Amino acid sequence: MNRRHFLGAGLAGLTLSAARGYAEPFADQPPLRVGLIGCGWYGKSDIFRLVQIAPVEIVSLCDVDRHNLEEAAQWAVERQKSKKKPRLFTDYREMLAQKDLDMVEVATPDHWHALPMIAAAKAGIDMYVQKPISVDIVEGQAMLAAARKYKRVVQVGMQRRSTPHLIEAREIVREGRLGTIGHVEIYSYGGGRPSMAPPAPVPEGLDWDFWTGPAPLMPYSPEIQRNWRQFMAYGNGTIGDMGIHMFDMVRWFMGLGWPKRVSSFGGLRVLKGGKNDIPDTQTAMFDFDDVTVVWQHRRFGAAPDPAYTWGATLYGDKATLKAGVMGYDFIPMGRGAQPIHKDVTYELEQYPEDKTEPRLEKHVAPAIRGHMKNLLEAIGTRGRPVSDIEEGYISSSCCILANMSLKLGRTLAWDAQKGMIAGDDEANRLLRRPYRAPWVHPEVAEV
Repeated sequence: MNRRHFLGAGLAGLTLSAARGYAEPFADQPPLRVGLIGCGWYGKSDIFRLVQIAPVEIVSLCDVDRHNLEEAAQWAVERQKSKKKPRLFTDYREMLAQKDLDMVEVATPDHWHALPMIAAAKAGIDMYVQKPISVDIVEGQAMLAAARKYKRVVQVGMQRRSTPHLIEAREIVREGRLGTIGHVEIYSYGGGRPSMAPPAPVPEGLDWDFWTGPAPLMPYSPEIQRNWRQFMAYGNGTIGDMGIHMFDMVRWFMGLGWPKRVSSFGGLRVLKGGKNDIPDTQTAMFDFDDVTVVWQHRRFGAAPDPAYTWGATLYGDKATLKAGVMGYDFIPMGRGAQPIHKDVTYELEQYPEDKTEPRLEKHVAPAIRGHMKNLLEAIGTRGRPVSDIEEGYISSSCCILANMSLKLGRTLAWDAQKGMIAGDDEANRLLRRPYRAPWVHPEVAEV
């Protein structure tokens, strides 16, 4: 039995053990050898939740910023059982060329997701990829094609699907307790300010040209490196960051696939005067057969409900459900049915590292662990994880379509079978963004 088959046989059982909070029965098996591409905030948050729940060995770390690399390496020495320092790389291609990884996470800025993910798939590595999976739709199509061609298990970091209280909320929806759902609102409020991004010398240990990669090269600024989501060159704005979580959650709650039409309007209306160019307010409508899902974000002003500044509200003829990262509220209509309120689950006593880890979203840590457990189970069975790459492709692409609709000023009709916009040549030319040389845009036919 080769290493991968041996690991697969063990991992199917490992997650049952890990789900109960221990992994000792598998201590005599070779640990899963993992790597991380992108050692910033969320890359570390993810990979060290994995260390908490499974016998893994972080053998390789990759980042174009030496500061991020060294910090992640020190954390690995402190936290993983072997106390070994991972090997450090500044080029993901050199890391993958070692051919000794069982799993890798891609946690780079959005504009750097596609190429490392496809390379890892070709190298025969299972993986966890942060959301949104891509900055344009053709990238996502190529990533999905690579995952299927090379038979890789790929979990996307849409961890609302592994959030304990939201799993419970989903059951309320699936049991039909809302009745017929006729309208859904998803939203994010607050968190905005102009990004001045003054140019500065590139810090020692940072390869800014490689950081920029296939995206447009902007003059270096610490604010761009830190708050890159404020710039359309490197991401997909607030809808591609916050919106994808809630849009995907609603799709998961209701069993929705692709919308038939997407329309959007908004712009940069208040937070002006800086280098940032993402919309500070945006409304997007996703038209499905029997329901319209409406996204709204405002990066200024107050939220309509202070308890739900980022979430979803599902309106049915029997009840309303409000759901967000901090809890949910089931609000029935009429007499007899009882309202339900549920708060987010914390696991601070089971995992004391959560109490002190810098920048960790403590309320999200249980969801990350659940997402990692689900990935391990899928690796063991060679099945599809709960946030399979295809789900990531759909949810990411819908947010990208909303941005395209806003840019073009018209509704887009999506042809899911053809993977293109119906009857709109101008829009279809926007399905792939230009790549900066020497990087070459991935294509489905070439993966």
